[in-house]
Amino acid sequence: MPEYYQIPALALTILLAPAFGYLYLRFRDARTLLWFQGFLFSIVRMLCIYHVGTWYFADGHHPWVTAIGDAAAQIGATVFLASLSPLRFRVGKLNILYVVPYTLPLVIYAILFDGVFRGVTPTGPLFWIFPALGTMSLIAGLFWGFARGSMPRWLSVVLCALFGALGLWTCITHGAAWPLDFVECANHFMTAVLLVYVFRRFSPGLILSCIGFTAFSLSILEILPVIGQNPVIDVNISRVIVLGKVVAALGLILLALEDQLAINLAGQSRERRTRREMEAYTNLILSRRRVEDFDRQGNEICQTVIEHSRFAQAALLLQYQGRYRLTGSAGLEPAIVTALDEMAMQIPLENFLAAGSVLPAVAHSRTVKLDLTPWLRPGDDLKRLHFTSVLAVPMAGRTITEGALLLSGLRPISTTDGPLTFSTRTRNVLRPDDLLAIEMLAGRLQATRSQTMMLEKLVDSEKYAGLGQLAGNVTQQLNNPLTVILGYASLLEETSALDQRERRGIESILSEARRMRATLDSLTRISRPQNGQFTAVSVAEMLSDLEQLHRSEFLQRSIEFRLNIAPGLPRVRCHAQQLRQAVLHCLQFAIEAVETRNLAAATDDRKTVRLEASCEGTTVQILVAHSGSGFLHPDRAFDPFVPAQATGETTGLGLSLCASILRDHNGRACALNLEPRGAAILLELQAA
Repeated sequence: MPEYYQIPALALTILLAPAFGYLYLRFRDARTLLWFQGFLFSIVRMLCIYHVGTWYFADGHHPWVTAIGDAAAQIGATVFLASLSPLRFRVGKLNILYVVPYTLPLVIYAILFDGVFRGVTPTGPLFWIFPALGTMSLIAGLFWGFARGSMPRWLSVVLCALFGALGLWTCITHGAAWPLDFVECANHFMTAVLLVYVFRRFSPGLILSCIGFTAFSLSILEILPVIGQNPVIDVNISRVIVLGKVVAALGLILLALEDQLAINLAGQSRERRTRREMEAYTNLILSRRRVEDFDRQGNEICQTVIEHSRFAQAALLLQYQGRYRLTGSAGLEPAIVTALDEMAMQIPLENFLAAGSVLPAVAHSRTVKLDLTPWLRPGDDLKRLHFTSVLAVPMAGRTITEGALLLSGLRPISTTDGPLTFSTRTRNVLRPDDLLAIEMLAGRLQATRSQTMMLEKLVDSEKYAGLGQLAGNVTQQLNNPLTVILGYASLLEETSALDQRERRGIESILSEARRMRATLDSLTRISRPQNGQFTAVSVAEMLSDLEQLHRSEFLQRSIEFRLNIAPGLPRVRCHAQQLRQAVLHCLQFAIEAVETRNLAAATDDRKTVRLEASCEGTTVQILVAHSGSGFLHPDRAFDPFVPAQATGETTGLGLSLCASILRDHNGRACALNLEPRGAAILLELQAA
């Protein structure tokens, strides 16, 4: 009897299929494309196998048409599965979907049974071809179910093993015809289960889809005699199955539209949140007076970030005097902050967060995934605290990265918009617009800090220019009377008719006048502009030359001089003469410190001066240490004419000039006291 009830279902399915094609072209969603392909294969199955009115090819006279229909049925059913569980495995350099090895044996099964054997189960050894193909598909399905997907592994493996065992039992007990129907029904039932686990919401689209695919999987009930041999029940179940295809199509269309609606609502929510976040960052008032004042705002900046962004932890890393240091943090444990600050000093300036050297956190974003492991030492607290990876927003300068905003602790999206909620996968995904406002903040921080540094240098240069001009004028005005004093004092010194007391007074006049002349010469040098180009200078050779030149002076003053140069010391880019002058100032200060202490204390303690050179990362360090008195205020040791020691002696202009030279070479000079006595000056320069 012609089954005309299938014509409306076929017509509706054909009319609904282009809707998936339109949805794919409109939203470019791969899942929608697979649904479109799945219903195309279902239409082919209906045309080749169903008894649509007088249209009927599954009558045994068209075996290859039937084979095409059964193969299309298997492919269509597995395409729906693949759309919800697109898991892959790697073979060499190829990534292969699990659905491929799972579907291929089923397609071969359909072609052999319906096309080659014309729908008749073979006997003898040929029969075992079909259980073997089913076993191959079952093994692929078990691997597919065990892979990490949306559904729990145990449930995937149990359902796959159960359906696979029933399919093999059906093949052996009922012949090779029924397993194809059974596998198709099992795949549709698994699709209904996957829909629940993937979408995890209660919506009309999900309900209709699950009902449709569940109805789609009822055809295997015809294997039961109570149904297959009862025409009334059989026809009613067939009508439910055919109607299930239409219901499933309508449900999937609704699901696609619901997903797009959720995406649009999520986009609007992110846009509102980003706007609020940008407003909060814009309202930050950044200091522009001094770099130190700017850097003190680090905690406030980080606190604003964690209050208005998706990140619960933030830290600000900035470059200062040739090293990186942590200037602020929020949301981090004190132990992590301390360990981060120590680690920051190990990061080299060169190539840190350079373009192309680190993978981006998300596409079309400047934020990168930063692995902290290369700068950690054995037993570092960051390893113990499991804080070895962060997201970093670089603050790129003209030549080096001037700093970075470190982020961690991504918060899930907690908002709900209307009746639709975000899935767990979507709520924990980092998107480019989550980083846009923070990247703009980092750009603003870098621009403001650079502007502050330039303004500070401009102010300092104007100040030093004025001081230099003043120093030049003072030197010029004092040199003439000082020359007269030195000249007449020298003439008096050569007079023979002087007693011992008068001669000591003239020697004091000459000594103090020469000391004043040395001070005036220092003023002249510090006010004179420096010219010349940087060259690669060997620190080891320069220090060895200084030792040879001044060894006799140390011997004459009974000072024990020690020189220690680390092997393989790299060169530094600098003005050789200026660097030599800076080291000489430090040596002269050390000599005066050890002699002044022994005279003031009236002791004959051993006088020692150490000159050492070493390399730490990309930094070359020159240490000038002595056994004299320590600094009263190490942080003010490089201020001119400030009392540096307990004896009341001042540093003069020597150490101040030394610090100026190091600043001009992108290095730094620092003073420190040694235990139990003594002090040292540390000069740091970047290796060439």
